Amino acid sequence: MTAPAFAPETEERLALARQVADAVLFEGYVLYPYRASAAKNRLRWQFGVLVPPAWGAECEEHDFQHTECLMEPRAEASLAVEVRFLHARRRTVQRALPDGGFETVPELHLDDRVLVPWDEGAEERVELVAPVTQLSGDGVEFPFRKPAVEDTEPVQDATGRTVGRLVRRSAEVTGVVRLSASELDGPYRVLRLTAVVENTTPWTPPEGHAADRDAALPHSLVATHLLMALSNGSFLSMTDPPEWAKGAVAACRNLHTWPVLAGAPGRADLVLSSPIILEDHPAIAPESLGALYDATEIDEILALRTAALTDAEKREARGTDARAAAVIDLADSMPAEVLERLHGAVRGLREITGEPDGFPDEFGVTRPDTPWWDPASDAGFDPEQDRVMVDGRPVGKGSRVELRPGLRHTDAQDLFLQGRTATVEAVLHDVDGAVHLAVTVDGDPGADIRREQGRYLYFQPDEVVMPEDPR
Repeated sequence: MTAPAFAPETEERLALARQVADAVLFEGYVLYPYRASAAKNRLRWQFGVLVPPAWGAECEEHDFQHTECLMEPRAEASLAVEVRFLHARRRTVQRALPDGGFETVPELHLDDRVLVPWDEGAEERVELVAPVTQLSGDGVEFPFRKPAVEDTEPVQDATGRTVGRLVRRSAEVTGVVRLSASELDGPYRVLRLTAVVENTTPWTPPEGHAADRDAALPHSLVATHLLMALSNGSFLSMTDPPEWAKGAVAACRNLHTWPVLAGAPGRADLVLSSPIILEDHPAIAPESLGALYDATEIDEILALRTAALTDAEKREARGTDARAAAVIDLADSMPAEVLERLHGAVRGLREITGEPDGFPDEFGVTRPDTPWWDPASDAGFDPEQDRVMVDGRPVGKGSRVELRPGLRHTDAQDLFLQGRTATVEAVLHDVDGAVHLAVTVDGDPGADIRREQGRYLYFQPDEVVMPEDPR
């Protein structure tokens, strides 16, 4: 087993998978509103934190990840493994003194930002390559060490005068990667691959800090995940295995992580084992123009809300972290047409009809030459005049109906509308040919406001009956 640079072909495959792996690495790194003072940024890093063993005994977090998956290696195959994690760097802020010294302060105000103490995350990688033939039995073990580091960065004002400095300190962390493989019984040559990543840092909580997670973070492996690539052979999907392998897949043990096929669709020679459950061949949406770091991010909402922060809030966010500053700059500079593309995308139709006509623009987003529906078809409908049959009677604007929404159970609040009478405000047709009744509930004190704003409740014709119906 060696730890050299990966072969160019392996590096090319891993580079594609790292696009998604980076999203895992920085998931939840800094949450909207991207300020250190925000309550939800006080408890940092919830995914894939491998704590020192002495701390793991005191809390519900773990000091290891255990991955098992199935692979079908061919002759002379080797396994390339890349462990990726963040190493917390504790940043303090110091102000320059007239005598040339520095003093630690809770914040330092500049024209464009407010610098505050913060834990930054430095990306770390552990790379190793092992022939598959060496993984049998006890397998191989690869210990690693990331040393403690301290550095300073001068802080200058708009005139170039040094007004302070940032001091960053990271603690030493040590760990080990264990790889082993065992052949399964059966007609196919299938191996169960086991990969364990363990934090072995010999740190113990200081006296009186037995429950202080903050003290353990600099000695932890944060957002830990694995990329594993076969030089010759393939992995089996753990999410959708072939029928003959389902029993063996079910017997695999995956603790604090889950492996999925990664890289280019259609290939099965690369696995991403992540503390966040993903689908096979996960990918970054082409509409996404940059990382927003917020867990389960919704780009459009976050971009709009970030752009709406006050100037004072943006100054604090810019001083919180360089990545938070980049999010602020992205939201402030995003053209309207780019923001519009974050509103949504239709992908399912492409699987049936093929790729749309048109060419990718400068942002890599394909814009078709024609709309996905024919706007001229709307001319045949009139929401205020159209009618639909309910219980053999025409229903349109102004008609009164009784609501029976329990048929689909799509909204829990429908429970409170069962049996209520309502007035139809419009009959609407969607692009799929379905008909919907826009209604206001009789007796609703906000009905007039709903009419003014066009904010109705919507039901399909089979979810209403005529009020005089005896049912």
